Amino acid sequence: MSLVDDNDPRALAEQLTRAHELIRTHLEEVVAHQPQIQTVEYDAEIPRWYVRFGCDSRDAATIYFDLHQRSLHYELYFLPDSGRNQLELYHFLLSRNHNLYGASFSLGPDGDTYLTGRIALEHLSARELDRIIGVLYEITEQWFSLIVQMAYRLVDNSDS
Repeated sequence: MSLVDDNDPRALAEQLTRAHELIRTHLEEVVAHQPQIQTVEYDAEIPRWYVRFGCDSRDAATIYFDLHQRSLHYELYFLPDSGRNQLELYHFLLSRNHNLYGASFSLGPDGDTYLTGRIALEHLSARELDRIIGVLYEITEQWFSLIVQMAYRLVDNSDS
């Protein structure tokens, strides 16, 4: 995709149409047929694509791709708020963010943990979509088990 004049509504609309078609074609016709992918679905009302993949560290994970006027936002629901060990957990997640590329851990309005990212439409390509999926898969596989253990570990508050 190329840079578009922000003052030209027709050019912005064309860029959005091209981005939509690129995402649709790549996710539904290429990614959906990969062995790790369980399903690719589209919700036209949002517009949002759901890419669900299997994991070794958890049953499955779903990436939400939301197309906006100038960017593609993506997120993966990572972990519910355990209400425990939050200081340690948040410190760990922020430390991980320092070395991550293309996604970061974040807290949603519900207090749950997500992996999120955004790419400008002028940088969007099939290769970038593959990179995004790969990054989210890799982070999930690398950190999910440890983060679950950290989040749900019982804290010993005894005075012994």
